[in-house]
Amino acid sequence: MSTITDLRPFHRTAINASVDIVSRVTVDDLDRPTPCGGWDLGDLLTHMTVQHKGFAASARGAGGDLGVWRPLTVADAVRANPGGAYAAAAAEVVAAFAGEGVLEATFVLPEFGEDATVPGAMAIGFHFVDYVVHGWDVARSIGVPFGLPDDVVAAVVPLAMGVPDGEIRDADNSPFARAVEPQAGASDLDRVLRHLGRSPDWRPAGVTADR
Repeated sequence: MSTITDLRPFHRTAINASVDIVSRVTVDDLDRPTPCGGWDLGDLLTHMTVQHKGFAASARGAGGDLGVWRPLTVADAVRANPGGAYAAAAAEVVAAFAGEGVLEATFVLPEFGEDATVPGAMAIGFHFVDYVVHGWDVARSIGVPFGLPDDVVAAVVPLAMGVPDGEIRDADNSPFARAVEPQAGASDLDRVLRHLGRSPDWRPAGVTADR
């Protein structure tokens, strides 16, 4: 596992990279397929936006309010203005994570199970892994490159590779599909993507390369 005690600088960079990618999404793009099975781009951005708001609420001590985790609370805003709605939620979670004492706080995360709680530093790690992967998901869906600084990728590798594989990922509520076979010589980001059930070669039908 990671020995970095404060992931927030790396997390913030990953979130900002995802904001840059989502800013390129138009309303006409929302029906595009994504690497997330069963979700079009509108579904994915709705999930990403409401998760920001849920984790922000948890950082403020209000994560037990199930209403803040419900996708329908943000779906209309995302469909009307994907870049704006996403950027606002991203700014909210970054600001909430920057609060004093957040690393030591207890986060209530009801989506992980009834009465589920984790230390703040661990919750930020969960969120960090998700948005490295989801940033790539969005970029691939619209056919644009996704890059992160080497230090950010290095920080996420031990966290991502520590996510258990196996039957647990077959559950309906699993955030990741089963790991994809690793390849020799793959980049660290590719290793992360494959371990979390993504194929780095995935592209929408008819798209052969990033534009």
